Amino acid sequence: MQTIVFATHNQNKMKEIKNIIKNIPGMENIRLISMAEAGITEDIVEDGNTYEENALIKAKYVCERTGMIALADDSGTEIDALDGQPGIYSARFLGEDTPQVVKNAYILDKLKGLPNKRRKARYMCCIAAAFPDGTTKTTMGTLSGIIAHKISDGTNGFAYDPIMYIPEFGKTMADMTMEEKNDISHRGQALKKMSVVLLKKLNDK
Repeated sequence: MQTIVFATHNQNKMKEIKNIIKNIPGMENIRLISMAEAGITEDIVEDGNTYEENALIKAKYVCERTGMIALADDSGTEIDALDGQPGIYSARFLGEDTPQVVKNAYILDKLKGLPNKRRKARYMCCIAAAFPDGTTKTTMGTLSGIIAHKISDGTNGFAYDPIMYIPEFGKTMADMTMEEKNDISHRGQALKKMSVVLLKKLNDK
């Protein structure tokens, strides 16, 4: 069993990632642990200018601290009508301590009255891997949708999921089952691509 550290303190994200990983062929022998489980309790300063830079900062930090393979992600919500905001600042949008429901309500207020064709948005995710031999790799995933006209009552999502509406499914990310969400999500796409890298790296040992 290969243990890999995922650089996050976010338990919702950790749960989602574990659910995605367990359904990727070949990844059944991968055991993911959180930063806390690896003994890292501090927050990592993410001062990069892109998703890739931030993900690599976290992955390399955890790899250097633990001597283990480390994965990290940086993701964001890009809204066309807000000139791509909040983007890489999605987690810190309107302030780090601002409740997510306030952030979602603010976005809906900014887009109030706009038709669907002007509510285009996308989720972006970069997964970075840092290996003890000093090499790194990144993969990207994207999911396009529109900003809903109201906050969903769905309970299967977090962050911006209650306002990210996916027309093909006729519902928000928060209203999807975990299986539906993980099958199409930006994070799922990036992790599937990264699994190819990981499995090749482990098999070449």
